[in-house]
Amino acid sequence: MEAVRTDELDYELPPELIAQSPRDQRDQSRLLVCERATGDVRHRVFGEIGDEVSRDLVVVNDTRVLPARLRVERPGGGEAEVLLLEPVENGFWDALARPTRRLRPGMRLGQVALVEHLGEGRWRVKLDGEPNGEPPLPPYITEPLSDPERYQTVYGTAAGSAAAPTAGLHFTPEVLGGLDVERVTLHVGLDTFRPISAETLDEHEIHSERYEVRPAAWERIRAADRVVAVGTTTARVLESLARGAPLAGRTSLFITPGFEFRRVDALVTNFHLPRSSLLALVMAFAGVEETRRLYRLAIEEQYRFYSFGDAMLIL
Repeated sequence: MEAVRTDELDYELPPELIAQSPRDQRDQSRLLVCERATGDVRHRVFGEIGDEVSRDLVVVNDTRVLPARLRVERPGGGEAEVLLLEPVENGFWDALARPTRRLRPGMRLGQVALVEHLGEGRWRVKLDGEPNGEPPLPPYITEPLSDPERYQTVYGTAAGSAAAPTAGLHFTPEVLGGLDVERVTLHVGLDTFRPISAETLDEHEIHSERYEVRPAAWERIRAADRVVAVGTTTARVLESLARGAPLAGRTSLFITPGFEFRRVDALVTNFHLPRSSLLALVMAFAGVEETRRLYRLAIEEQYRFYSFGDAMLIL
């Protein structure tokens, strides 16, 4: 198969369609439903998702976002920011820190001590205690978040992510209660959301992310007639395990057009950034041209995009 050019993941989005805040009620997000077999599209409200997947096993990612953005003051004055990405061991973390050119190993920034610059703004740091900063909202969200819990799913229990698994933000306990639900855990790293700069997808390599699945959960998932993956992170876990990966570890599976899905039969997903690995996964599942059609339709119909935006169900 010919390599997919990264510019096929480009599209024009009116800035006003970037959702700056969540809807008042989680399950009142809009839901664009597409049937792959026919191309038929339905416009629904997320609270109605049970009508579409009532007979399926719905698998969610129960990771919880860390308060990982630390705004601190540099010694001698001036602001700095540390974004904790992932714990390494014994209080050490991988992190992003800025302004990197003004930072030095040995410098203390609040509860963080800089240990080693790893390049491209990445640092190994030593953290005192537990993270006590703010939710690391994406840079395209410029309005303050009044309730930090709105950047968490209602079922998130396993703290460890640097970003939310946003497809799950639409669920309420009531919506979940009407579904057959199973859980997996993948701690989301920021590299997942970074734009792909390579000319083709084949030239891009995504960083690995930690995951864990209980044996009983995988048995249910493996034996289910149909599985709905809530979010690209859940899809990556399921497809990793379907290829023989262990029940706990790290995955760097990069799902691009031409990929053969072995355990995901339907996908719940938000509308993603251009040139992102998340959009590449959606294109792999729905088809490149079909995804582009659905995105054009969503823009025409004034759907809200990105983390706090609306959702799509691809059957």
